[in-house]
Amino acid sequence: MKSGFVAILGHPNVGKSTILNGIINKKISIVTDKSQTTRNVIRGIYRGENSQIIFIDTPGIHKPHAKLGVEMNTMAYSSAHEADVNVLVVDASKPFNDGDEFLLNHLDIHKVPLIIVFNKIDQARITEVEKLKAVYKEKLPESHFIDTVASEKFNLEELIALVEKLLPEGPEYYPDGEVTDKDEVFQIKEIIREKVLKTLRDEVPHSIAIYVNHIEWDDDPLHIRATIIVEKDSQKGIVIGAGGKRIKDIGQKARRDIEKLLNKHIYLELFVKVQNDWRDNDELLELYGYKSKKQ
Repeated sequence: MKSGFVAILGHPNVGKSTILNGIINKKISIVTDKSQTTRNVIRGIYRGENSQIIFIDTPGIHKPHAKLGVEMNTMAYSSAHEADVNVLVVDASKPFNDGDEFLLNHLDIHKVPLIIVFNKIDQARITEVEKLKAVYKEKLPESHFIDTVASEKFNLEELIALVEKLLPEGPEYYPDGEVTDKDEVFQIKEIIREKVLKTLRDEVPHSIAIYVNHIEWDDDPLHIRATIIVEKDSQKGIVIGAGGKRIKDIGQKARRDIEKLLNKHIYLELFVKVQNDWRDNDELLELYGYKSKKQ
C-alpha cells in the first residue's frame, strides 16, 4: 500500500487547516479568520482504498516576534524536513512578496516531492494566478501545481490522488478508526481557544492560551475546569466582558462543540488568568503545550 507523511505548509491564513479538515472530512484543526490560529502540529489520518496518508497541519510560517513564534516556525520546519511529500499552500489572490521569499529561504523542501497548492483561486484573477505560478515555477521547477478552493473542497480529491501517486510503498502507521493523533484534552483546549478567537477583537487573540485544569471523567454531566490565559490585566477584562457576558458566551459555544466531540453532556467552568509575557517564557510555553518537553 502507499503510505507516508505529508506536511501541509505555508503562511498563516492560506487555508492549511481547511484543506486538512476537507480531506479528512472532519474538523481536526480549528479554523478562524485570525492569523496564526494553528499553533501545533496536528496529524489527520486519511485512508484510501490502498493507501494511508498522514496529513500534517503545521503552524503558519511567519517572522516571529516572540519565543512562541519561534517554536511554531520550528514545528513547521521540522515537519517539512521529516515528510515524504510536502504540500506548500499559497494564497492565489495575493502576489509573491518578501514574506514568501522568507518562507522559501527557510523551508527545507527540496529533498522530497513538492506540491504547490494555489488556494482561494475563486478570489483571484486568472492573469494574476498565472503570474504567481510563473514565479514559483522559476524558483521550484520540479514542483507539481494544483488549484483549490479548500472552503468548497474543490480539487481536494485531485490533491489526494496526486499525493498517493508521489508517496512510496509503506506500512500502515495507525489502526483503523483513528483520524487524528491528538487526544481529547488537546481537542477540548482547541475548541475553547477557537471560540475565544472568534469572539475577541484583533488585539487580543495572539495573547490567548488555554489550560485545562481538571476533568472529572466519571461525572455526569462531565465536569471540565479550564483557564483562559492572557498577558495583561486589560485583556482579562475584555475576555470576561461587561457583567461576565462575553466569557459566558464563549463557554456556551465551547460547551456545545465539546459535547459533540465527547458525545456526552458536560459542565464547563471557565476562568481567566493573567500571565505576563507568557509567549516569551520557556516554562509557560511548555506548560501550555507549545514547546517540546526536555528529555
